[in-house]
Amino acid sequence: MAGNFSKSETDDYSLTRVPREKRSQMWKILLIRIGSLTCISQLMLGAALGFGLSFWKAFWATIIGSVILQFVSFGLGVAGEKEGLSTSVLSRWTGFGRYGSAIVGGAFAISLTGWFGIQNSIFAQGIIAILGKNLSFPLIACITGVAVTLIVLFGFRMMSWTANIAVPGFLILIAWATYSMLKSHSFTHLVTMNAPGALTMSAAITMVTGGFIVGCIITPDITRFAKSTKDVFWITVIGTLLGELGIGLLGVLMAHAIGSSSIMAIVYQLTGVLGVLLVIFSTLKLNDINLYSSSLGIANFIEAVFHVDVSRGLITIILGALGTILSMIGVINQFTSFLSLLGVVFPPIAGIMFIDYFVLRRYRNELDESRKHAALPARMENFHPVTVIAWAAGVLSGYFITFGIPSITSILISIIVYYAGMKIYAAVKVHNDVEQIHE
Repeated sequence: MAGNFSKSETDDYSLTRVPREKRSQMWKILLIRIGSLTCISQLMLGAALGFGLSFWKAFWATIIGSVILQFVSFGLGVAGEKEGLSTSVLSRWTGFGRYGSAIVGGAFAISLTGWFGIQNSIFAQGIIAILGKNLSFPLIACITGVAVTLIVLFGFRMMSWTANIAVPGFLILIAWATYSMLKSHSFTHLVTMNAPGALTMSAAITMVTGGFIVGCIITPDITRFAKSTKDVFWITVIGTLLGELGIGLLGVLMAHAIGSSSIMAIVYQLTGVLGVLLVIFSTLKLNDINLYSSSLGIANFIEAVFHVDVSRGLITIILGALGTILSMIGVINQFTSFLSLLGVVFPPIAGIMFIDYFVLRRYRNELDESRKHAALPARMENFHPVTVIAWAAGVLSGYFITFGIPSITSILISIIVYYAGMKIYAAVKVHNDVEQIHE
């Protein structure tokens, strides 16, 4: 159906288990993980925190926001490594069933394609700022969008190659900017000074969790290529320490040093034009992950709903074109409010999957048996009613409860409702089965 794309290497095991012999070395996956966190958006987040908070308040906001979700990220990452499945496919046997996983995959695709368009706009604007303002933004956005799409088209292997260049380049930029910053500013002064602006702790923690939650949930998309649980541990821990804490807190200090939350102004003042070039390239690294996970989500959606196996490569081209067009015409700028809403929609997915796989273990026998034959479980529910209730409860609580941290509120409520609901559902089902036997 997909022509030359149907069985090509571009499918990248989008709907099947990644075979053990196709697993990758830990450092290659780690570079991709680091690349998704040691990026311009993380530096932007740190700068925003630093502009509104003192260093130590920003430190604790980052700790609370990222380390709590690190446990969920590690858990889902382990499940991805063990089963060799992407998040959207794994969700079929971790609470969501066939049609629930299609909704999960579709939500990922919408959100991540949106982020692709946003990041592509930043990518193009950065190039125009350096090469000249007379350049056509739609033309540059088209070129950058096509470039990223081609990288993602060839899957994990090409993304790993890009990470080998982008991650070291971005880390060199950070080291360079840090040296320039400390050459003219005392570290003690930067840590102890008052923030230039104002931001509440609750808002800061929400910003941190909102920025990390999607990366947390899609961890299996890359750890399915890992060889062991130990590899997953180092991939998630080092990624969080270096990305969330390391890059984020350096962004805090840079905002204090320059007195601005504008990351391009900060980078340009500390490193010049070459630094801006490195920032642009790091944006490419983040954007290939956005498009990659989006293509996996749509592949699962189409197969689950229409029972058709469409090439991930073909899906990548279509989504890349869509995201590129949106960035070219500027419509994507209106997408940010919807993405903020998805920041409340996504956390319950992580909570439900985590509890189902590690605590309730409803499909673990089927997963274990099918894994021996490198296949998928034959049995699959369509969509469990308790999942609907728990997901809705998590989303509504995160959206309407005004105190606390929306992302964490939504994930905790969904966990509690799902666990209790499944226990009650199982007890009622057993009771009804017993009554039928007696009849």
